[in-house]
Amino acid sequence: MTGRSVVVIDACVLANFSLCDTLLRIAEHPSLFDPKWSDEIMDETVRTLESKLKWPRALAEHFRSELRASFSDAWVREFHSLLPAMTNDEKDRHVLAAAVRSRTSLIVTFNLRHFRSEHLLPWGIRALHPQTFLVELLRDDPGAVIAKLRLQASDRKRTLEDLLQVLKQAVPDFAISARKAAQDAGLIGPLEG
Repeated sequence: MTGRSVVVIDACVLANFSLCDTLLRIAEHPSLFDPKWSDEIMDETVRTLESKLKWPRALAEHFRSELRASFSDAWVREFHSLLPAMTNDEKDRHVLAAAVRSRTSLIVTFNLRHFRSEHLLPWGIRALHPQTFLVELLRDDPGAVIAKLRLQASDRKRTLEDLLQVLKQAVPDFAISARKAAQDAGLIGPLEG
């Protein structure tokens, strides 16, 4: 991946709070990519936070309003006319339509089976697992990614090592690669044992 990409982030990724926090920090100035989502993606995120993760409604809505305030340019609109042209899984056609509308090159999702290449190639879009996306970002600019991770750890009152252990649950290869990059930079010591 070269240059700054425009990336649609699917609800399944936004609802994973630690992972979402990492991605959005990397998207903050100085950003390595421009995030995009739609009201439909955000509605699905909020439903997941409330129903599956048992967030109180007020907290889930606060999350939505914070994203609206912090990433006002991320909201994709006026893509519904594209829905009939989408051929991917019916449940996620709105995600692909938002990606096409925003001239995105990439959809980041855990749900790759709903975004098969034969449905994306005509639009010049690819879908990546968040782990693959983060590993590419780390490879392209390790210093910037590690700096963002250090800030995230500090803001969450964690060590970098602790944050990487949390991220290892959702994106283990990225956590391992980031740990090695941090170790190579002398920011953390070697694993013991």
